[in-house]
Amino acid sequence: MYTKDGQSYFIVDSHVHAWDGSLANQANRYGKGFIECFYDYHRNLSPEGWVWPLEKFAKYPEETLVRDLFDEGYVDRAIFQPTYLTDFFVNGFNTTEQDGKVAEKYPDKFIVNGAFDPRDGEAGLKTLEMLARRWNLRGVKLYTAEWKGISKGWKLNDPWAYRYLEKCQELGIVNIHVHKGPTIYPLNMDAFDVRDVDEAATMFPDLRFIVEHCGLPRLEDFCWIATQEPNVYGGLAVAMPFIHTRPRYFAQIIGELLYWLDENRLTFASDYAIWHPKWLIEAFVDFQIPADLQAEYGVLTTEIKKKILGLNAAKLYDLEVPPEAEVRAEPADSGEAVGSAPVVPA
Repeated sequence: MYTKDGQSYFIVDSHVHAWDGSLANQANRYGKGFIECFYDYHRNLSPEGWVWPLEKFAKYPEETLVRDLFDEGYVDRAIFQPTYLTDFFVNGFNTTEQDGKVAEKYPDKFIVNGAFDPRDGEAGLKTLEMLARRWNLRGVKLYTAEWKGISKGWKLNDPWAYRYLEKCQELGIVNIHVHKGPTIYPLNMDAFDVRDVDEAATMFPDLRFIVEHCGLPRLEDFCWIATQEPNVYGGLAVAMPFIHTRPRYFAQIIGELLYWLDENRLTFASDYAIWHPKWLIEAFVDFQIPADLQAEYGVLTTEIKKKILGLNAAKLYDLEVPPEAEVRAEPADSGEAVGSAPVVPA
C-alpha cells in the first residue's frame, strides 16, 4: 500500500501487461510500428528518469515487472489485460496464456483476464469457455480495432458480439474491459469509437463495461453515454500521465469524469509498462484541481482518491481491502467535492 500524510491507499492497478514486442516476435512492419507507437507514448508522457530504452520497453523481464509493480510501485493487486494482435506478432503481443504463466507464480498479486473476438465464431465461444475454466475469469479485455485478415475491426453491438456477451453472462464473466482510446498505429481510429458501448450496455445491464482510456479523445461522447448507463465505468489508463505533462488538461479530464460518472465508477491504471505506477500514484495523491477551476470542478478529496486508486476496482473483482485503507471520515475541505451530473430527462 501507499501511505501519505497518515492515509493508506489500497492500490489496484487495473490495466497491466506482460507483452513481447521484440524484434524476434514482430511478424511484419505493423508489429514494429505498433510497439514503436506505444514507446512514443511512454517517452513523451513520462517524467525524466522514467524513460526506458526501446529494446527494454519492447520486452522486459518478468522480474522487472514484479519489482516495478509491487516492490517499488505500491501496487497491491494488478489485473492483466491481454492484447493478442496475432496478425502483427508471431506468438501474439500479450495473450491470456502468457499472462497466466506469470500470475501462477504470484497468485496473491495478479488477476488474469481473458479476451474474445466475435470474428472467431463458434470456435471462439469454445475457447472463451476454456479460458474461463482455466483461469477462473471474472473479466475480459476487448480490442475492437484489432485486425484479423481483411477485417479491420468490429463493434460491440455486432450480432456475434452479443453471442459472446451472452456467453460471458453464462460463465460469470461480469467485467467487460473495452479499449476505447487513442489511435495506435496501424489501427483505425473509427474502430475505437465509443458509441457502440451505448447499445451493448443497455442490452446487458448485468455486465459492467469498463471503458479503458475513457474514450479519449472522445471524452464528451463517453461521458454522455456513461451518465445514462449506470453499468459503464471509466478506466484511467492514458489519462493519468497527463498529470505530469499537462496538469490543467488532466484536471479537466478528471473533473468532467467525476461530474458525469461520480467517483464510484473510475479505476486507476498505469498501462504498465507504458508508465510506471510509482510516479503516477505519488502524483495523483498529491494532485489537486487548480484553484481557478474549482468553482466548476470542485476539489479532489482523499475519499475520492482512495476510491479511484483501488477501492472501486476492488469492488468489481471482490478483493478484500485492509481496514486501514478503507474510506475514513475526513475534515471538511475548503471547497466542495466534485458534484454528480444531473439526471438526463427522458
